Amino acid sequence: MDEREKDVVLFESESEETAEIKIVKLSECAMSNIGIRNLELNGGSIAPTEEKEHKIEFIGDSITCGYGVDDEDPTHSFSTATEDCTKAYAYKTAEKLDADYSLVSISGYGIISGYTANPENIVDNQTIPPYYETLGFCYNTFANGERPSDIAWDFAKFTPDCIVINLGTNDASYCNTQEKMDTFAAAYTEFLKTIRENNPDAKIFCTLGIMGANLYPSIEYAVYNYTEETGDDNIVCVQFENQQSADGLAADYHLTEATHEKASDLLVEAINTEMGWS
Repeated sequence: MDEREKDVVLFESESEETAEIKIVKLSECAMSNIGIRNLELNGGSIAPTEEKEHKIEFIGDSITCGYGVDDEDPTHSFSTATEDCTKAYAYKTAEKLDADYSLVSISGYGIISGYTANPENIVDNQTIPPYYETLGFCYNTFANGERPSDIAWDFAKFTPDCIVINLGTNDASYCNTQEKMDTFAAAYTEFLKTIRENNPDAKIFCTLGIMGANLYPSIEYAVYNYTEETGDDNIVCVQFENQQSADGLAADYHLTEATHEKASDLLVEAINTEMGWS
């Protein structure tokens, strides 16, 4: 999108046909808002596609967003032009499982701290939990001045069968002591309670490891504490394989599509095993 408003032809044909249209915003919500004012037809009718049998929600950071996947030069930095969620593990997992999906992901964000270059400085204004129950987060506003974070998310509109959390990569830049790791685990446990409150029946998958697994033991500890406290055992931990140099590196040392492909294969297997979908 290079204009404030523009008309886009989605489908045209000289003869009457039935077409299925899919509109995907490739870059993350934090960097821009987009809306559809209206859909116009020259004859015929329009209707939603049928919902898929399975639904998955993904909660994550830049990895889930597909940060830099279209720029395989690790010395380059972020650009919306090189971000593509359809080449990332989450979207690929949903496609392979023929599932509808929802992404709750912001680059640089974590559970207690966003990415920091100095572990002495916490970036506590870049965390996912405060925005989970909203439409999302964006550095910009809608045309009417309203922010996505001002709008409550209606959990009745999308009821996932399972939820995949992939958070902790950015927290790891801050959590360089056991005390900080314990604080992370405690906050993770509380976030699990919020997720469960809004999704009482979903299986929760707690994952980490594609860009480092330093906090994976803390996640296992958080899940253990959560289950002990609540009795809820509808939750499982899954550790991803760390990205391999042979598969290349994308902008800011993020994942290439080859690495995302591998991660999606691992996650598909885990979900199929736990959910009995295959």
